[in-house]
Amino acid sequence: MHIVVSNARLHIVSRALRALLRPVGRADLVRIGSEYGGWWIPKDLAAPGTVAYCAGAGEDITFDLALVERGCQVTTFDPTPRAIAHVEANAPSGNDFRFVPVGWWNEDTILRFYAPRIPEHVSHSAVNLQGTTDFFTAPVKPVRQLMTELGDERVDIIKMDIEGAEYVVLGQLARGGPLPRALCVEFDQPQPLRRTMSAVETLRRTGYELAHIEFFDYTFVRDSP
Repeated sequence: MHIVVSNARLHIVSRALRALLRPVGRADLVRIGSEYGGWWIPKDLAAPGTVAYCAGAGEDITFDLALVERGCQVTTFDPTPRAIAHVEANAPSGNDFRFVPVGWWNEDTILRFYAPRIPEHVSHSAVNLQGTTDFFTAPVKPVRQLMTELGDERVDIIKMDIEGAEYVVLGQLARGGPLPRALCVEFDQPQPLRRTMSAVETLRRTGYELAHIEFFDYTFVRDSP
C-alpha cells in the first residue's frame, strides 16, 4: 500500500540511512544550483568538456543551467507536461543544452506516469509512488539507448530525480552502463530502508563511493575507469 510520509518520519529515515551508509565526505565537492534543485559534484567536473545527463527537470533546472554556464554539455530529460513547459521557458540558447521529453527506464516502451497527491506538485511517477489514479502516458528508454540516439560516446555526470524509477534505472546502469564519474540520485520516498541500502551497495560493488548525502539526494563518485 502506498502512503504519504510525514516530514518528521522523512527526517528520521534520512538520518538512519546516513548513519547506516556512512558517506565518505570528499573535500573536492562543490554544490551548484538552487537551494531546492542543487547537487554536489566533484569541482573539476563543473568545467568545459563535461557531458551531463539530467533526468527529472520538474520546475527547477538550476543545476542543469549552472552546468551550462560552466561550459558543460547538458541534456535534460523529462516527459511531464509542466516540466516541458518550464524547460521551454527557461532553456538557454546555444549548443550546450538539449532537452528530450522522454523518461528513463530499463526498456524502450510507453509507461503511465501517475500524478502526485498534492495537485500543486509537478513530478509524476512511473511506479505510482503515491498510489494515485490520474496519469498521462509517455515514452521511456534506457540511458544507453539514449546515448546512442544522441550520438554521445560518454557521460561524465548523471543526475536523476525520477520519482521511484531510480531503482530500475540504477540496476540497468550497473549491468550495462553507462557508468559516469559522478552519479547524483534522489531516492524518493516512501521506500523500505533495505531497498535503498541494497541499491547503494550495488553501486559500491560497481566501483562507486558514496561521497555525500543531503536529505535523500545522494552523490556517488567513481574515480577509476
